[in-house]
Amino acid sequence: MPPKSGETQDPAGAPHGQSAARAQQLFAQAFALHQQGGLAQARALYEQVIEIEPAHFDALHFLGIIAYQASQPELAAELMGRAIDINPGHAEAHSNRGNVLRRLGQFAASLQSYDRAIELKPDYPDAYNNRGNVLRDLGQREAALLSYDRAIELRADYADAWVNRGNALRDLGRHEAALQSYDGAIALKPDYVAAHNNRGVALRDLRRYQQAVQSYDRAIALKPDYAEAHGNRGNALRDLKQYDAALQSYERAIALKPDYAEAYSNRGTTLNDLNRPQAALASLDRALQIDPDYDFLYGAWLLTKMSICDWKDIAYHFAQLIEKIERNEKATSPFILLAIPCLPAQQRKAAEIWLEAKYPASNALPTIARRPTHDRIRIAYVSGDFREHPVAHLMAELFERHERTRFEPIAISLRPEAESRTGQRVRRAFAQFVDVSSKSDLEVAQLMRGLEIDIAVDLMGFTTDSRTGVFAHRPAPIQVIYLGYTGTMGMSYMDYLIADERVIPESHRSFYAEKIAYVPDSFMPRDATLNIGSVPATRASAGLPPEGFVYCSINSPYKLNPAFFDIWMRLLTVVPASVLWLPDAGDVTKRNLIKEAERRGVSADRLVFARRTGQVADHLARLTMADLFLDTLPLNACTTASDALWAGLPVLTCMGGTFAGRVAYSLLHALQLPELITTTLEQYEALAVELANNPQRLKEIRQKLATNRLTTPLFDTPLLTRNIEAAYTKMYERYHAGLPPDHLYITS
Repeated sequence: MPPKSGETQDPAGAPHGQSAARAQQLFAQAFALHQQGGLAQARALYEQVIEIEPAHFDALHFLGIIAYQASQPELAAELMGRAIDINPGHAEAHSNRGNVLRRLGQFAASLQSYDRAIELKPDYPDAYNNRGNVLRDLGQREAALLSYDRAIELRADYADAWVNRGNALRDLGRHEAALQSYDGAIALKPDYVAAHNNRGVALRDLRRYQQAVQSYDRAIALKPDYAEAHGNRGNALRDLKQYDAALQSYERAIALKPDYAEAYSNRGTTLNDLNRPQAALASLDRALQIDPDYDFLYGAWLLTKMSICDWKDIAYHFAQLIEKIERNEKATSPFILLAIPCLPAQQRKAAEIWLEAKYPASNALPTIARRPTHDRIRIAYVSGDFREHPVAHLMAELFERHERTRFEPIAISLRPEAESRTGQRVRRAFAQFVDVSSKSDLEVAQLMRGLEIDIAVDLMGFTTDSRTGVFAHRPAPIQVIYLGYTGTMGMSYMDYLIADERVIPESHRSFYAEKIAYVPDSFMPRDATLNIGSVPATRASAGLPPEGFVYCSINSPYKLNPAFFDIWMRLLTVVPASVLWLPDAGDVTKRNLIKEAERRGVSADRLVFARRTGQVADHLARLTMADLFLDTLPLNACTTASDALWAGLPVLTCMGGTFAGRVAYSLLHALQLPELITTTLEQYEALAVELANNPQRLKEIRQKLATNRLTTPLFDTPLLTRNIEAAYTKMYERYHAGLPPDHLYITS
């Protein structure tokens, strides 16, 4: 808002010559001081002008500008409004008032001001540029881009508009074009610090992390105290897995800007990467103190608490998170909703909020033209978990068993190829294994379109290192979510979710954005070729006592909660010499769990912590030494429950109200073991006690499990593969018949 002189008007009834001359003299002095940065002195003189001439347009206008510069937007709006009443045809005043209204968050009114300025002055580049800014605020990304383009058309050397244009292109997922726009700004103004910083952001979007660091370094060289550039540099270093260097960048950003919530948040995430959860929690906590409404922070902080079993005020925080979601706040990523008490409708709402903010449907690529049918249906499995990971352990045999005369499975790997036994096995299962880890979301989508993928299957959902943005670009005409995430993605660009009628009853379908492809029996695959390793000679080798009942829940700690821990501690109290076998998730988590046990009157020696094994077969072997696996709610054991059942260990579950809380029910139903399915916590607890006190009944259940393990559908991978292929075929046929996705039912 540079001050610019205009015409004044004489106040009614004043002695014209003397007052007008005095007003003009004062105004000239004020204007000069304003241009020199003497805002306080200029303000005093402008006010004197208004005392002499209350209808002095320029004095009112420039007083409004000073109020804006002094962070008094309400006063600025009032003064500029008065000025415009005097001279409604002044384009600059309308544009400046638009800036003030934008700062006040009155975006629609701000847009009207810019539009009026442009109506009065059609060749006004500043108004077009600022109009683009408020259109971005309103989420009108394409319109914003057009406005910036018009500003540049009117003034080709308008560096600010080039930067803002780049920002709009980033919003639209057009990161390569954004990079070119930032380069255009830098060509015009080589020392443009913000352009170098934003260029780094675009390079990071394109997964060119080392180049991003170089851009941030250039911004910092130009402005060493640029906190945001230091913070962004930390993000790129974290992407490069240079965690210690990333921490140094975040800490420098915080030193420069102690109230920098984003830097504290990202520092916390990096500390989690370094397996320093207590320090991570402290950093996230500080970010929340600075900005309680920082986007998606509350959920990240709460998940970190849950991951170390820090249950202080946990019920209150669960309730707070749900309230935030109900108020449409950007409070959390959807993943944590699987593990806290909530309704499936709330899970869907959280997913919708997340994707609308992070990965809205993109129109960067044209609509896919309907192609001729392929001889073989091309199925792209998209995952970063083709490695030693539960998804690969479950899916490996299914990949291998695809009928190659009718299907062409292709792996789209979001990570570099894994040098591991499972990674190599999965690699061999695909004729094409495409590493896209260095490509942007748009580039991956373009590659998949070039491969003419018919059905793209997301095996990750909202789990770690997922790439939902790829699917937002619609890389395939049919898009499916399967296995890796037990909930809805919440967006229309995911067409189907593969499930069974136990995990998603028909009455729950409205809670899912996708159409459900129902397979019979259970949705969960299993690598039935995986052998169980040799059992250790004694229970002592696993840290278990030689005698006594062993309850087991070797499960991710964030799935544990006080309600179930209360039950488990009561079990240890009433079942003599019993122990609870839990995962060793680090010293902090162990200390917290021991503290929680002792608070409930249970000594630390009743908890046994199982260290991570090097091979899945060894983990399966040790599970045979337990007596009963205790499932969790609201998030079931999932892969670990499947592991237990495959190893012959009975799993006791309590049926929940969401997909995530009904997985074990699905597994046990397919195994024809309904006697291990309960529907209330009271039943669950009573049965856990009974099975410990009734060895004969438990023995009978174990014998039934041993028989059913190889005769019922749960671990029949060839059968599930045929059912999955039948689902793919129906999806494909509907698409080529010109029919929209619909719920599908597969029968064996």
